[in-house]
Amino acid sequence: MATAKNTICLWFDKDAEEAARFYEATFPDSQVTAVHKAPSDYPSGKKGDVLTVQFTVLGIPCLGLNGGPVFKQTEAFSFQIATDDQDETDRYWDAIVGNDGQESACGWCKDKWGLSWQVTPRTLTDALAAGGDEARRAFEAMMDMKKIDVARIEAARRG
Repeated sequence: MATAKNTICLWFDKDAEEAARFYEATFPDSQVTAVHKAPSDYPSGKKGDVLTVQFTVLGIPCLGLNGGPVFKQTEAFSFQIATDDQDETDRYWDAIVGNDGQESACGWCKDKWGLSWQVTPRTLTDALAAGGDEARRAFEAMMDMKKIDVARIEAARRG
């Protein structure tokens, strides 16, 4: 398999393979494509430890690097998952939060490795793109939600 020209590199303490396997099991068009072990000792690991994991998340090429505890994930980077309905929104949200993740606000949550996810129904992005009163109403409805409630967003869109 050819290496992608541009790959997202995600820094993990030591759980890159566990995270990649979770993403593979949770999201369609996601898979672990390679696991590479360290050829010698390195600052946060030993020869033979998993050093990098190549994987895709919803078709996006990623590299998980087990770099140790020096750097942590932040909300400055997130995956935004566009969902088509409440069932899909619930499925991804519940998988992430239910696997020792954490709810946040406005459709944001974190997985157990600290990576941020925006589980965003298309009806919300469509409403915001529409502008005007429709966007304002949908935005105001979203502001008091954790997981996005599609029915409430659609009702807000209608006024």
